[in-house]
Amino acid sequence: MAAFIGWQHINGTVINAITVALGSGAGLLLSHRLPQRYQQIVLSALGLTTIGLGIDAAVVTFAQTVGKFQSAVLAPQTYGARLAMVMISSLVIGSILGTALRLHERIEGFGEWVHARFGGGEGGKRFAEGFLTASVIFCVGPLTLLGCLRNGSQGDPSYLYIKSALDGFCSMALASTMGWGVALSIVTVLVFQGGLSALAFAFADPLPEVSRNMMTCVGGVLMLGTALMILDIKKIPVANMLPGIFLPPAAIFLVELYWRGLLSPAGSG
Repeated sequence: MAAFIGWQHINGTVINAITVALGSGAGLLLSHRLPQRYQQIVLSALGLTTIGLGIDAAVVTFAQTVGKFQSAVLAPQTYGARLAMVMISSLVIGSILGTALRLHERIEGFGEWVHARFGGGEGGKRFAEGFLTASVIFCVGPLTLLGCLRNGSQGDPSYLYIKSALDGFCSMALASTMGWGVALSIVTVLVFQGGLSALAFAFADPLPEVSRNMMTCVGGVLMLGTALMILDIKKIPVANMLPGIFLPPAAIFLVELYWRGLLSPAGSG
């Protein structure tokens, strides 16, 4: 393994940040030309799309994981319930950790600080809301985890290139309705995805598929929470729940340490 991470291991993240920047710029230009009713319908469409992506990540991935590994583990009849416990415990414990760390307030405060420091035509709260919403949408989807693992460990950016195209259009829609705080999510994309790719590069052996899938499921639930905010149904501090994405591998490892084959097929790690 090379001593230092190279371009081929982070190119997907860099291209992703560029498409978000271009999409945000286009959205800001459109925002001055679109009447309010058109901006609102675009936001509603984006919220419904986020629901679809969240269901695909949380529900479909969960069902596929159960169907694929159920016959290869102990007590297969209750396998789905055990995976559900992993997802629920990861979300609950992760939410408690995030709340204790005040992640939502800190991220929102960072957005407001940038707004106050560099100015802007909109209020600080609106700026921070655009930054938070875009950051969650761009960083907790199913393509993020799989793309960063493959880009970092194998030098294959194909998943992140697909994600880049999707995020470009998504950032255009978000920026046209939520303002230039969306563009600040470029920082989140670079730090979060770049960090995941670097970890995948450092630890070349990828996580077991069950662990990856459960991380995707938790991310899907967070996307559903984000959709509720976009649709103005309920304000949920989704950022406080972000630690939950990283807890399924630890939970599965601890269970497998004492009850081999209960969550992962024997020999899968």
